[in-house]
Amino acid sequence: MKKLVGILSIFLIAIAANAQDTVNVTVTLENVLNDKGTLLVSLHTNETFMKGSGVMNLKEAATAGSVTFTFENVAPGSYAVMALHDENDNQRMDFEPNGMPKENYGMSGNEMTMGPPSFADAQFEVGKEDVDLVIRF
Repeated sequence: MKKLVGILSIFLIAIAANAQDTVNVTVTLENVLNDKGTLLVSLHTNETFMKGSGVMNLKEAATAGSVTFTFENVAPGSYAVMALHDENDNQRMDFEPNGMPKENYGMSGNEMTMGPPSFADAQFEVGKEDVDLVIRF
């Protein structure tokens, strides 16, 4: 009986420890210029970055100013956040004929170089503590 109680105790401790292995990633979008459309925010791994949907995706009606999103229960690892102000609600980024984006966007790292963004410039690490990011359009 003592052995069973000991095994059960170890099992419950392991479950409790694993439940705490996730954190929240809070993203504040700054400089949202207007109330048109939707704000789309995606959490990406290197495998999903610039290839469509992220591993977690959030959206909310656009509000001018500053808007905050929270990704809950994020496991430790390397991630990047991409954000888009989808003003015409077509669920994708629109481009000018010359290839430049028509809609405001941003990413973690706030690196805005010419050409496509890279995961290396946008990545951040999730460990055991909650993460707070600010992305400026």
